[in-house]
Amino acid sequence: MKKPRVMFLTGIITGILISMAIVYLMAPKLMFTVSESQYDFETTKTMIEESTKNNQWSMPHQYNLQATMEKHGFNVEPVTVFSICKPDIAIKILGDDTNKHISAMMPCRLAIYEKEDGKTYIARMNAALLSKLIGSEVNAVMGEAGAGSEKILEKVIKQ
Repeated sequence: MKKPRVMFLTGIITGILISMAIVYLMAPKLMFTVSESQYDFETTKTMIEESTKNNQWSMPHQYNLQATMEKHGFNVEPVTVFSICKPDIAIKILGDDTNKHISAMMPCRLAIYEKEDGKTYIARMNAALLSKLIGSEVNAVMGEAGAGSEKILEKVIKQ
């Protein structure tokens, strides 16, 4: 009678450990979406700026991380991070005290960077996955924001 229980518990513990290892190894790759741009860095940057306006989003900040790193004596390939916002989506989070903690992930961020291979890439958080982890009405809001971000990028991303 003891042997089947020990085997059952061993199986459960092994399953939990394997599941934890898979989540640990896969989570970082799932948290972000990276796509290659069909264009060079400057063209990609300009097209995203224009697409942001054309889709009625705002771009409150742009961060030139290459310039920031150069000020500190480091040389990196071009990297620009855009903070983009759609106020009619943002109010759904900011207008409710129970969800204001989500503002730590706002506004949406898009990173454009060039690698040593000369190709330009666009990275962003996987809003769809994060929204599922958070749940509640935030799920729909983050899904809407993620879809809007993808629409902004659709003409730039290499298919």
